[in-house]
Amino acid sequence: MQNFKIRKARINDSKSILKLIKELAEFENEPNAVKLKVEDVEIDGFGPEPKFNCFVVEASGSIVGMALYYPRYSTWHGQTLHLEDLIVTKNHRGEGVGKMLYTAFINEALANGLNRVDWAVLNWNKPAIKFYESTGANILKDWRTVQMTRKGMIKFINSNN
Repeated sequence: MQNFKIRKARINDSKSILKLIKELAEFENEPNAVKLKVEDVEIDGFGPEPKFNCFVVEASGSIVGMALYYPRYSTWHGQTLHLEDLIVTKNHRGEGVGKMLYTAFINEALANGLNRVDWAVLNWNKPAIKFYESTGANILKDWRTVQMTRKGMIKFINSNN
C-alpha cells in the first residue's frame, strides 16, 4: 500500500498542478484545450490575490492528485465552494487518492461554515457519477453549464454596440 500525504498546494507545486490539468484535459478528450502556463498557475493560485485554492496528494515525493477549488456565492445559500477539478494521475486511480481529495474539499467547506459546495461532472464519466452519488451528492438533471469564450464575449459586445 502506497503512503499518501495530503496538503495544501504551494507555489513550487505549480508545474505539477499544470501537468495534472493537462492530464485531465486528455482524459476529457480535449488535449489541446489548456491555455494556461506555469506562470499563470503561480500568479493565480499563489500571487497577492489568489483566485483558487488547491489540495495536493504526494506519493514518494511526487504529486499524484489535486483538488482545485474557489469561492462562489449563491443567492440562495450564501458563500459556497466550487470544485473546479479533482484529478488523480492515471497510475494512482483506484487507490483512495480521489476520496482523500474529495474529503479534504468537503471538510474545508464545513470548517468555513458553508451551506453548499458544487461542481460539474461529465455525463459520460460514469465512475465519477457513481462515486458522487454514493456520497449523497445530488446530480442535477435540469441544469446546464453555460460558457462563453473571450471570442464569443467580444462578438456579443461588438454586435450590441
